[in-house]
This record gives sequence, structure tokens and C-alpha cells, in this order.
Amino acid sequence: MFYLGCHLSSSDGFYAMGETALSIGANTFQFFTRNPRGGSAKAFDSKDAERLEQFLDKHSFGPILAHAPYTMNPCALDSGLREFAETMMKDDLFRMNHFENSMYNFHPGSHVKQGVSVAIDFIASMLNRVLSPSQNTLVLLETMSGKGTEVGSRFEELQSIIEKVECSEKLGVCLDTCHVYDAGYDIVNHLDDVLDEFDKIIGLSKLKAIHLNDSKNPFESHKDRHETIANGSIGLEGILRIINHPKLKSLPFFLETPNELPGYASEIKMLRERYEG
Repeated sequence: MFYLGCHLSSSDGFYAMGETALSIGANTFQFFTRNPRGGSAKAFDSKDAERLEQFLDKHSFGPILAHAPYTMNPCALDSGLREFAETMMKDDLFRMNHFENSMYNFHPGSHVKQGVSVAIDFIASMLNRVLSPSQNTLVLLETMSGKGTEVGSRFEELQSIIEKVECSEKLGVCLDTCHVYDAGYDIVNHLDDVLDEFDKIIGLSKLKAIHLNDSKNPFESHKDRHETIANGSIGLEGILRIINHPKLKSLPFFLETPNELPGYASEIKMLRERYEG
């Protein structure tokens, strides 16, 4: 099954997102759990969540992906910001645990000149307090582009976090195509080599989802600016090799391209026509 979706607004509720996704040809979707530039979240509606759960089952959707707000920084210099990140993640996972087939993605954070090793310890410590063997939701570390003091632009950094987490069976990785390309992993000309490196360092069994984005900037730019499919430096052929790669094609793909709904619908249609299922 080719699970392909995009980022949707959660302002109208859970069930509405399911209907919107289906209307544009998607069979999964991603959404922010709360204000992406803040931290506020509207009251959780368990009945709306139950309606979406039934909708997803009826229409054979893949796992849905919740995205943590950008303000979450579990390795911040300020202890108050680290506590804020932990509080948000706990609440988000409580909400997502209402869905049997869900994932939760977050940016590992920025170490703010404390150093990567200190940051990794902070991130792993938070995850050890938050993750539970009984939770439904799989938590994903996102691969980053390496701008500023971001953690997670190298596979080794993500693996260092994973190996320090006791409940690591509830932890995986979301590979962002724009981010890894900007970080210096050449998925255009050497996709097999990149996947082999990922497998050697982290293990492909930990790769659970893909953010499918083109990049506005050239290879190894460390900029993190997404572009619409086929209009960036990765290009259409590079994107098609990713969705059709035998080691990737069964994963859920989530578009985060700079689009409105008609643009997403067009990209979904184009990619479905070129998917070699």
C-alpha cells in the first residue's frame, strides 16, 4: 500500500482532517498537535477522535502523524524551556494515545552552544521520563538540516539518543528528504549509500516515516527551506527514486511542501501516477 498524505490544519478537528485528506487523494496525513509557534492547544475532544478512528479504519488509512510544535526544545539551555517541552510532549502523547495507529514526530532541538553530548543527554532523559511500554503512539526523532546548533543532522546523533532511551521500542526516526539533503546526505546521486549508512548506524527497522520535500537550496547548504516537488535541488527523479525504492516504498510519506490544498492534491496525484506499486 502506498501511504501518501500531507500536512493539514487541525483547526476544524480530527474528523474534518480525515475528510479533507480523502478529498485530495490522501490516505494518511500529518498535523500540528498545538500552536506550532507557541504551545497552546485547544481542549481535546474524545468523541471527535473516536469518529476519526472509525473513519481511518473504514477507508484503510495508514498511520497518522502528529507533529510537535517548533517551540519544543528538550535540550534548551534554560531549564524552564526543557520542562515546558516535557509537559507538552506528555500532553500530546496522552491525546495521541486515543488512536491505535499513530506516530508523533518532534525536532530533537538545539543545544544552544552547550554541546551535542549535553543535548543528547537532556533529550534522552526527557524521553525516559515520558515514554511508556503501554503507549500506542510511536515517537519519532526527525532528521535535521544542521542549521545553527540543531541536534539530529547526523545519523550518529540520533543513534546516540536512541541507545540511551530505555523504552526504545517506542522510538523511531522520521527522515526528512529536504533536511538530510541539506545536511550533506546525497539522496539524489547516492541514495543506496545513504540508506546503507543509515542501516549501519541506526538500523532501517527504526525508519518509520518520511517527510517528502524538495529543497530550495543546494546540497549540503544546512538551510532547511522546503520546496514543492520537482521544483527544487532534489528534483522529480530524485523524489521518484525515494518513493519507489524497495527499502522505502512501504513507509508512509508526508508532504510538507509550501502548498495549499489544491497544490497538495496535484502533488499527490502526480506521485501516485508514478508510484511503481
